[in-house]
Amino acid sequence: MNYRHIAFVFALAFTPLIAPASAEPRAVVELFTSQGCSSCPAADKLMGELAKDPSLVTMSLAVDYWDYLGWKDTLALHGHTLRQRAYADVRGDRAVYTPQVVINGVVHVLGSDKDAIEKAIAETRSTASPLKIPVTMSVADGKVTVNVAAVTGGAQSAEVWLCPITAKTPVMISRGENTGKTLTYNNVVRRWVKLGDWNGKAANFSVSVADLPQGEYSLGDIDRVDVVVQAGNAEKPGLMLGAATAALR
Repeated sequence: MNYRHIAFVFALAFTPLIAPASAEPRAVVELFTSQGCSSCPAADKLMGELAKDPSLVTMSLAVDYWDYLGWKDTLALHGHTLRQRAYADVRGDRAVYTPQVVINGVVHVLGSDKDAIEKAIAETRSTASPLKIPVTMSVADGKVTVNVAAVTGGAQSAEVWLCPITAKTPVMISRGENTGKTLTYNNVVRRWVKLGDWNGKAANFSVSVADLPQGEYSLGDIDRVDVVVQAGNAEKPGLMLGAATAALR
């Protein structure tokens, strides 16, 4: 047995790749979903299709407000519920439902309607000018490094958030509205890590890869990291000003 070869393969499997990210994706697509929602599987499947588009940063945010129906969502974060409500408060429409997609932080549509999602992407790009701030991200030497470019003209204020992502997670559901189904969730957000604030000047941020896991998941569950530069704050989230994604493995 070639132990040197085995050691090399093992090291390769757990060594993050240097993966610079695209400076300007077309849209950030956030899907608010729930394992306890019978209308969500179609949206979850669509998210898998959209995830194949490299011009999109797609994120599944599982909420917990349907847990009372008999099945506790195994991927839900209460913070996702608060984020969805905060979006509704900012818009002033009180529209909180699943499956709901929020496009570039400003427009919401039914999460299972592909045509509506594409229309919303086009709408935000023509009216709100999202994702104009160049953002790059790389993973090397055990660190995730994020660079946000400077802009000129007018005051700028935003928060920079990093999200560890699990690319695919199958879940077998034994209670609630989806009893007996095994559903696959794509690009699942595991947590939100605030890297800092951005004020229009060039800024650099870094975080240790080893510090990404928290709670019930491990580093082996994280396939990539997403970063968003978003106007406003966590209580009043606004337009996505920049975003990038980078693979961990």
